[in-house]
Amino acid sequence: MRAAVVRRAGVLEVSEIPTPVPGPYDALCEITHGATCTGTDQHIIHGRFPFFPIPMPTVLGHESVGRVVEVGAKVRNYRVGDMVSRVGTPPAADGSVDAHWGGFAEVGIARDHWAMCRDGVPQSEWNGHRVNQIIPPGVEPREATMIITWRETLSYLRRSGFRPGMRLLVLGSGGNGLAYAAHASRLGATTVVMTGSQARSRLAAAVGAEELFDYRDEDLVERIRECYPDGFDLVIDAVGREGALSQVLPLVRPEGTVGVYGIDDLDAVAVKFRSARGPVRLFVGPYDEEETHHEVVSAILRGRLTADPWFGSEQAFPLERINDAFACVESRREVKALVRMG
Repeated sequence: MRAAVVRRAGVLEVSEIPTPVPGPYDALCEITHGATCTGTDQHIIHGRFPFFPIPMPTVLGHESVGRVVEVGAKVRNYRVGDMVSRVGTPPAADGSVDAHWGGFAEVGIARDHWAMCRDGVPQSEWNGHRVNQIIPPGVEPREATMIITWRETLSYLRRSGFRPGMRLLVLGSGGNGLAYAAHASRLGATTVVMTGSQARSRLAAAVGAEELFDYRDEDLVERIRECYPDGFDLVIDAVGREGALSQVLPLVRPEGTVGVYGIDDLDAVAVKFRSARGPVRLFVGPYDEEETHHEVVSAILRGRLTADPWFGSEQAFPLERINDAFACVESRREVKALVRMG
């Protein structure tokens, strides 16, 4: 089968790799679509993933969805034809290629973690597969791939202590920043403000942000303070840029919360609390995709979440043009790009 493989830092190519063989609790899936991620994917491509070493070569992609074509003998919760989130190919059995998390491939595996749990299989063997959730009929491919981003950010937002009536400041206007603004607006935030690229102002407004301030403005904090003198209850750094949170601490209300979600400069992020107006809580996670799956799917089906602001084009890139898809995102022509596997 074909897959997008990072051969070494800076080199992404489509290659033939072994097709995975499903185990007794596995559902073999034809992966239909995947979305690019400016965080995890690009950090792996460029050899800058901050959490652990990524063995090369490795199959890229973690925002993919697949359709079940075959089920193992002990699978009880997937049926042929089901659409499943976060499907990916595992590392090749012959050791020729690794996978992190293997979503940009033609075939992948979804594991029946519910059955494994009930059968007493050690949690370490299925816990990581709770992201494999069933997607109901009626969810289009663009929204289906966005489920991963929406689940992660919604879980993080809720765990950070967000409540209706809060004032939220989001640092970053990329895919994750827009997701935070969309969730907060949908869930009853009093104020949603973003910092980021001025070119994303229209998209920020589309997801419910009142205003987007240019992050390059030397007087950024003063400009925001003039418009929002009461400050913010919650600030989320969706980029993880060094110095970003410290810069905006004067805008946080006493007893407010700041959170670091992005990973761009994760090892260098430090918050200098001396500029805060009062006590500030720091939240760094974690999040849990599974806990927000049904809420996100419900919002999609009710039309409360739509992928339009993230994907500027209706057209998906074929797998063989995945480098064009990432070039489109890296040049900021699009927030995300949709990739078609078949």
